[in-house]
Amino acid sequence: MNAQQRAQARDKAMRNTSIVGAVVNLVLTVAKVVFGIIGQSHALIADGIHSLADLSTDLMVWFAAKYSNQPADKEHPYGHARIETAFTVGLGVVLIITAIGIVVDSAQRLLNPETLLQPTPIVLLIAAISIFANEGLYQYTMRAARELKSGLLTANAWHHRSDAISSIVVLIGVAGSLLGVPYLDAFAALGVAFMIGKIGWDQAWISIRELVDTGMEPKAAASIERIIEGVEGVRGVHMLRSRRMGGSYLIDVHIEVDERLSVSEGHKIAEYVRLKLIESDKDISNALVHIDPEDDSLSLLCEGLPLRREVLTDLRRVWQGEVDAAECGQVTLHYLSGQVHVDLVRSLDVAAEDASNLCVRLQQKAQTLDYVGQVRVFYQLPKPS
Repeated sequence: MNAQQRAQARDKAMRNTSIVGAVVNLVLTVAKVVFGIIGQSHALIADGIHSLADLSTDLMVWFAAKYSNQPADKEHPYGHARIETAFTVGLGVVLIITAIGIVVDSAQRLLNPETLLQPTPIVLLIAAISIFANEGLYQYTMRAARELKSGLLTANAWHHRSDAISSIVVLIGVAGSLLGVPYLDAFAALGVAFMIGKIGWDQAWISIRELVDTGMEPKAAASIERIIEGVEGVRGVHMLRSRRMGGSYLIDVHIEVDERLSVSEGHKIAEYVRLKLIESDKDISNALVHIDPEDDSLSLLCEGLPLRREVLTDLRRVWQGEVDAAECGQVTLHYLSGQVHVDLVRSLDVAAEDASNLCVRLQQKAQTLDYVGQVRVFYQLPKPS
């Protein structure tokens, strides 16, 4: 499945789960609030507010699906996946606010016993229906979340599961109240609130970490390094960085290759590494691979060395009388270990002894330039006439 197909599948799953969840939670919200009032259960009314929060998050998922799966554009070159992340933070905040509201209301009722409600048996039936309905929504949404590795769908699935758990707490609290423990209904509401708050905090914190570009776990990073080191031509890996974008990671990494490799072969190795990472099962959507002839993670050894134009100007000056100015244009420069190493290509139109002596003279004269390292001269056969 390519990136476009994944985005389409993600959009469809998010829309479908949000619509189904919204319909179920709308029915549950009305039923819990109405029968909570009729059945005089504070816990069931609180659970109804929880279902209302579920309904709001289903709408958030629907809007996130509409915008987060749009393809990359000029203003958003990495795509819109973090819209989903931002919505997940919003979902977490909604859960936390919901929890605080329930805690405040329950605490006030416990401090003022005359305001405690006396539940009736009808509340037990509504709570039981809620348990089965929300557990079904959890299973349905979590299956889609696992397939698409969506943090937002995972958060919404746990929101449904929290509603099922809170309904269990309501069931226990109401049963206790019916058996003569009037405080149990209010305590059940408090238990629901703490569960809601915990889930909200967990989901918001995970998404905030993504928004501030928290990297993958060290164990996962080590696994990525092993994949790269297994590619032919890679001599080392350093400066591996990662950040999460929606349901996948973006990677940038430096790899070491043979110090005198051609640019095109180095590029070929880098592209192979990139594709290898994307095709792995590590949830990587893209990778930026930087080619290094040596490990530059500790210090930039070649920082401050002159660029090609200045180097050629200096070489033409010190090699004057030995090499034509035009021949200096056939120089290949290697920036290694804090020096510029020089390879010169000439036509094979001189005797072998003269060629050897020339190489020695060029090396000696180049030593007057403190930044020049090794000088090598290569000869090629003249073109046939």
